[in-house]
Amino acid sequence: MKVRMLAIAMVIVLAALGLGACQNTNTNSNANANMNANTATPEAAATASPEKTRGNYTEKEAQEERERAKSSKETIGDTLDDAWIHTKIVAKLIANSTTPERKINVDVVKNVVTLRGTVDTAEEKAVAEKIAKETDGVKSVVNQLKVAPPPKATPKQPTKTKPKY
Repeated sequence: MKVRMLAIAMVIVLAALGLGACQNTNTNSNANANMNANTATPEAAATASPEKTRGNYTEKEAQEERERAKSSKETIGDTLDDAWIHTKIVAKLIANSTTPERKINVDVVKNVVTLRGTVDTAEEKAVAEKIAKETDGVKSVVNQLKVAPPPKATPKQPTKTKPKY
């Protein structure tokens, strides 16, 4: 429950950061057009640094994420990018109704993501991999998830009792 609340808080923080970045109070259309023209070039996109995709993600936040990951037996590399990628993937997995809540361990080292754990269906495995692959900054994904449906519950056998006379 505590992990779920933490994950929900991370999703809210990520959403707030994203929405905050979208607010543009500049009413000068020429300035906006010039700014868009300067940033829309392929050269600008090709040289965009990971700093731009992380927003205001700090080393302190990265260290906190590493500590949370360690408590879940997950590994995060030493870079800010690795911690940021881990944060995004975990938040996406928890927010997605197809992927099981925290049954998937996410390791990120040098922008390579390794998914570990056991899921109930092949669909859950595929969705988790897709989420990881589509996350900005990820170089590759190693999917080590195992598919093992939960055991079926055996119906209780009624116990025989002696009739009371």
